[in-house]
Amino acid sequence: MSVYASRAKSEARANYRVCPSNVSKIICHRRRGGSEEYLIRWKTEPDLPVPPRAICSWHSLEELTLCLHHVQAYIESRGQPQHLSLRYNRTSALPVSRKRKSPGSDPLLSRDGTPGLLTPKDSANFSREASIVSISSSSNASDSTDEPPDVYNGVLQRKAGRIVAKKASASEPRLLPTLQMVQAAATAPYTTAERLIRQAFFDKLKEVPKVRLENHVDTSTPSLNFTFIREFVMRDGVFRADLETSEGCPMPCRPNMGQNVGCEYTKQCTCLEYAAVDEQALSRQNPDLYRRYVAQKEANAFIETAGLPKRFPYAKPNLDERVPSTLRSFYREQRHPIYECNQNCNCGPVCKSRVVQKGRRVPLTIFKTPNRGWGVYCDEPLVRGEFIDTYLGEVITNDEADRRESKGGKDKASYLYSLDKFVGDDNDLTEETCFVVDGQYMGGASRFINHSCEPNCRQYTVSYNKHDLRVYDIAFFAYEDIPAKTELTFDYLDKDEEEEEDVLRKREAAANDPRNMEKMPCNCGAVKCRGYLWV
Repeated sequence: MSVYASRAKSEARANYRVCPSNVSKIICHRRRGGSEEYLIRWKTEPDLPVPPRAICSWHSLEELTLCLHHVQAYIESRGQPQHLSLRYNRTSALPVSRKRKSPGSDPLLSRDGTPGLLTPKDSANFSREASIVSISSSSNASDSTDEPPDVYNGVLQRKAGRIVAKKASASEPRLLPTLQMVQAAATAPYTTAERLIRQAFFDKLKEVPKVRLENHVDTSTPSLNFTFIREFVMRDGVFRADLETSEGCPMPCRPNMGQNVGCEYTKQCTCLEYAAVDEQALSRQNPDLYRRYVAQKEANAFIETAGLPKRFPYAKPNLDERVPSTLRSFYREQRHPIYECNQNCNCGPVCKSRVVQKGRRVPLTIFKTPNRGWGVYCDEPLVRGEFIDTYLGEVITNDEADRRESKGGKDKASYLYSLDKFVGDDNDLTEETCFVVDGQYMGGASRFINHSCEPNCRQYTVSYNKHDLRVYDIAFFAYEDIPAKTELTFDYLDKDEEEEEDVLRKREAAANDPRNMEKMPCNCGAVKCRGYLWV
């Protein structure tokens, strides 16, 4: 075949794409004719956990343009570092750990029990008797032929821009990848694939304001299976109270109150009805009412807070947009829910309480850390109490969250955050009926924030509708002044600050406790590091 004919054939093939939903996984790669090619295993019909004769075929990166997330998963299986996995059980309480193991700990088995890639280290122990699935070739070509087949146990059909695998009669069985394939893959580069994967993630970031990617550690890229979103994605069985019909601030709350920032007089703001009572102001303004309030509080009796002065959440010295609003110390140091005004209030969009609902304003960078996967820093200095971002994702039922965890098993990378802040607060909401935010495949840049035993950020509950106990924002605020380009962190266990001597004593005890042998090391580097993430 002439060079021109070969080029024409290659260009024709490049016009067709493999549909990602038809791919089970990628099991090997090679360098051929100056280009990278990848061996995919097609999904079978029926798609059995261990298909008796799976169809496999080699494809160029041009044909795998829509399947780069499969290529990325294959590259990561060859030794890329893993991310931490979390499930938060309350905005103000302890998360439950789910440690993530490296997939495919058995050299011949992946997590689902299907054939995995043999690494060069495993090649010495390679044997056909160890194979779980035998795959046969559509041709009778052997491993020793100069031109090995491109398709195994099937034929491919190209139609309407798509490549589809069709079953065919099988010949002699063979294990894929073969020993020769494994040896070739050990030295074959995948730099072109990494470049395309990185570019695909950059394309995702084009739709996200003020977020960029940085990696000076290695050639990896955050998962292409992750989609950036700007608000919650509500799934089956979940709902939120209709903000269109929710109660807003009636008169006399006006836009010109509080030096034209509105809703600063907390006794008159109905949005703040359930906010923390300003006990100091109440004791000054109405001593008799204050004494009755204290008596009801000590008796754990119901307290009608309408008309009482409340703790206003934010401070803003002036209307200059360059000067951020900051969370007041009362809320910053405690875990009281933060209530903001909403679109039905008469105070208008300049209202001093509308901070989180306006969205993230600061520029963030997702960057690769040397030893803790991906992290986040802000490109600008942050002042103490400044709002950073919210935690976004799919909002699902608790039953669906349990199903997703069980389906993923021990290797499930879980980013589940239970919306159970109001469980047990004189309502019928329970741990089983509250909703859960899953940020594994959808979310924002905050999904990449790492843990620290001495964090510089904390997370808070922020609601725009005081009657909606099921759906609210989880907002991250700076817990201290944070210089530009300093990694943002928060404590996954949300523990109170402890004395250094106490932490060191507990860390030593944890290191000597055999129950912690398999727990995830913390690696936060803080002086008061507890040694393990979940201790």
